[in-house]
Amino acid sequence: MTLKINQLNKTYPNGVKAIDHLDLEIKKGMFGLLGPNGAGKSSLMRSIATLQEPDSGSIFFEDIEVLQDPMSLRKVLGYLPQDFGVYPNQSAVDLLDYFAVLKGIASKKDRQKIVAQVLELTNLTEVRKKAVSGYSGGMKQRFGIAQLLLNNPKLIIVDEPTAGLDPAERHRFLNVLREIGAENTVIFSTHIVEDVQELCSDMAIMNDGKILQQEKPNQAIQNLENQIWTSAIPQEDLNLFEKKYRVLSSSFNENKALTIRIFSTENPGVSFRQTTPNLEDVYFLALKKDSHV
Repeated sequence: MTLKINQLNKTYPNGVKAIDHLDLEIKKGMFGLLGPNGAGKSSLMRSIATLQEPDSGSIFFEDIEVLQDPMSLRKVLGYLPQDFGVYPNQSAVDLLDYFAVLKGIASKKDRQKIVAQVLELTNLTEVRKKAVSGYSGGMKQRFGIAQLLLNNPKLIIVDEPTAGLDPAERHRFLNVLREIGAENTVIFSTHIVEDVQELCSDMAIMNDGKILQQEKPNQAIQNLENQIWTSAIPQEDLNLFEKKYRVLSSSFNENKALTIRIFSTENPGVSFRQTTPNLEDVYFLALKKDSHV
């Protein structure tokens, strides 16, 4: 179940180039598409989901030529957009039954079976009779996953699904995605590095409509071994250090001193100590290289 994207382009009428000669290959499993807000991730997701037409390029999912035959893709697609719906005052079980009818499941017995299955998978069985409009943010996101699973999709797209969720809801939601990702091609679009690190076996970093880097998260981290350094500095000196070094991130430590992390292939000096790289370092370095800083 491989998705192949070749030389995809999309420029909006206001002149914004959202997708820029983009090439990408995504295989079965959980794939993280990581990038800042405005990177073009949602434009790419909408193009793959056949909700907008790119200006040029091609998208193939297995033997489906998506841009020429969007209906064939929609039959095997599950899509959870960034903002999923306004809910009437109906229970989860009634709404899922309604969505199942819309997806062509005519038999009431078949609908009852699949609805029960997706409720169980998304940990909503106990609240199935409650109105979805009264669900918490995390429960609504899990309901969104439940509805997209009704047609047993082979390609699943979730766009910024954990934004705004509290830690407990986020944890439950990621567990649901982890389970469905084992047997499907799942594209997980986010700007939250931690989500990708916890969930995805492969990833790409996107900015300004382009793929900057595609690599397995663990390999990307390993490639920065012995090249990440940290130092505590006076806050007022941050600009000086940014001019002299490739500063990836900065944060205040427990003593309220500013700690910076930099990328350097050589020992940058006595005030620095070598530290273990992480996925945030990979992400920020890719963005820094892209901006030529």
